[in-house]
Order: sequence, then C-alpha cells, then structure tokens
Amino acid sequence: MAIDRWLLEQHQSGKHPSTLRFYTWSPSAISLGYHQRQYPEYWRNLTWQGHKLDLVRRPTGGRAVLHQGDLTYAVITSGITGNRLQVYEKICEFLIQGWRSLGVELHYGTEGRGYIHNPNCFGTATSADLVLPDSTKLIGSAQLRRSGAILQHGSMRLQPDTKLFGQVFGAESFTTGQLPQSLSIENIIAALIIAASDCFDVKIELQPLSSSEWEEILAHQP
Repeated sequence: MAIDRWLLEQHQSGKHPSTLRFYTWSPSAISLGYHQRQYPEYWRNLTWQGHKLDLVRRPTGGRAVLHQGDLTYAVITSGITGNRLQVYEKICEFLIQGWRSLGVELHYGTEGRGYIHNPNCFGTATSADLVLPDSTKLIGSAQLRRSGAILQHGSMRLQPDTKLFGQVFGAESFTTGQLPQSLSIENIIAALIIAASDCFDVKIELQPLSSSEWEEILAHQP
C-alpha cells in the first residue's frame, strides 16, 4: 500500500511513468479504507498460520478487505477523462478482457450505496466491482485521484480460507465463486498484462524498484 501511494505521488509529479502492479501479501492482512474508523477491536489480535494479521490503512476509500489467498492489482496513471464511475470502467476493462481470456466472464455489480453499512468489502458488489455469473464478487476496487493522476487498486479473491474469513467477518458473510482449478497466479498475471497492453495500447516493461526507491518509500511511511 505504501508503494502504491508512493507511485501515485511520483507519477503526479512527473517522475514516474504509468504503472501496473500485481502483488500478494505476507503475512496476511486486513486493509481498511482511508476513512474507515470503525472496526472490531479483536481484529488487532487475529492470527493465521502462526502469524499475526497485519492491520493496514489504504490510501483509497471503501470497506475492509482481507488479503489472504488473493491477488492485488494496482494501476497508477493519468489522462483518463470522465467521472469516477467512467474512469473505473475504463481501467477495469483490462480485468474483464484478461479474465475472459482465461474462460471467466465478469460483469459489474448492481448494489447501491448500502455497502457503507457493511464492514466487509466483499459483502456487497457495487457498480465499481466485478462479479462472476452467479453474482459472487471476484474483484473489489478502490480509487484515489490527485490533480489528474489516478491510483486504482483492488483485490481478486482467488483461494480464500473459509475459516479465517469467518473469523474476520462472520461465517454467514462468506460466499465464493467457482474458478477453473488449473489457474495459477502466474497465468492470471500473464493474461492480465496482455489485456492491459491491448486496452491501454501500451508496451509494458518490467522494472523492479531500485534500492534507492525502496529507501525513499520506507522513509515516507506514515
């Protein structure tokens, strides 16, 4: 999350090109929306597989997300016009195309703003989220805009642990859709990179963070 925020600041100041990131979490964690102040106190003491769950705050809004068995994507870019929902749809197109190439059809959720009463991001699916044909939410996204620069990141729920999810949000809130068993994270990332190249009409180059960039990111941690 600190890297996403740093990349947005760098892109906004013209120091870094548009970026597409994919990452997983170790240890597992719960990320809170930027404005989310209320959450159960016991979340601070949860453990999974012998490790305490990190509790972190996103630079973007929305509800809590459990990052275990998921794949997170982040897009940092600029020059996309339209209102917030139109920008969501323009960015999400690469997710729809990429998953379609893997044999998974996605469409936008239909729920309204009742989600603000649900602490679980995956408990509802709004028009900014992507759901499976059975209406199970696969991808929840959030967005931050600063002076024309955009950070949109989101979680793709791939192999969630039912027991842990129940501990965090309650067993009655757990639903999961069926994805092809043959899919690996590597295959998913490769398909989404191809789709992003097509949708954004760009050539994507792999560029790891340098040691000096890591130092700068860590120095700016809140």
